[in-house]
Amino acid sequence: MTEDPRDTAAGVDDDDADARHAAKMRKKKAARDRMMADKSGEKGLLIVHTGPGKGKSSAAFGMVLRCLGHGMPVGVVQFIKGAMDTAERTVLERYPDLVTIRAMGEGFTWETQDRARDVAAAERAWGLAADMLADPKFAMVVLDELNVVLRYGYLSPDTVLEAIVARPPLQHVVVTGRNAGDAMIEAADLVTEMKLVKHPFRSGVKGQKGVEF
Repeated sequence: MTEDPRDTAAGVDDDDADARHAAKMRKKKAARDRMMADKSGEKGLLIVHTGPGKGKSSAAFGMVLRCLGHGMPVGVVQFIKGAMDTAERTVLERYPDLVTIRAMGEGFTWETQDRARDVAAAERAWGLAADMLADPKFAMVVLDELNVVLRYGYLSPDTVLEAIVARPPLQHVVVTGRNAGDAMIEAADLVTEMKLVKHPFRSGVKGQKGVEF
C-alpha cells in the first residue's frame, strides 16, 4: 500500500504543533515558577465582592465551604438576609462546631420601609460582627451585604474599617454587597467586581431554589 503524502504532511504538522505547544508551556512554567518564588508570606486578607452582577454572596459561601474542608472555624453575619430562610444557612447550621452564622437582617429596605428599624437591625448585626472580628478563633469572618448598609449610612464606615484593620493578623474577612465604598476598596487586599451581562429576572423569571436562595 502506497502512503498518501498528505497523511505524512499532516503527521509532520501535528508533530510540529505538539512541539511548539510543549515549548510554549515550558516557557510559561518557567515564568510562573519565577513569579511564585518570592510569594511565601501569609496574612489575613480583606476580600471584597461587589458590583451589580450575581454571585457575590455565593462566592463568599464557596470560601466558607473551603474553610470547612480545612477544619477552619468561620463566622458569618448576614446584614440584609434574615426574613427568609436560605439554603446555605440551613446547610451551614449543621456544622455548629465550625460555623457560627447569624442572619440579622429583616429583608431589603423597600420591604421594611422604616429607616430607624433598619439602622437598629444593622447596629445589632454589627455588634455580633465586631465580636467575631476581635475573636482569633475565627479563621474567616463573612460580612454578607455589609456594603449595602454602609452605602445607606446605617453604620459608620470609619468604625467598621477600624475593627477590620484591628482584627487578628491571620484572620480573613470577606465583605459582600453592591457599591463598595472607596475606603473599603482601598483597604482591601482583593476586590472582585461582578459584572451583570444577562439575568433571567429581566425576562420575567423569578428567583428559584438552588440558584437565588
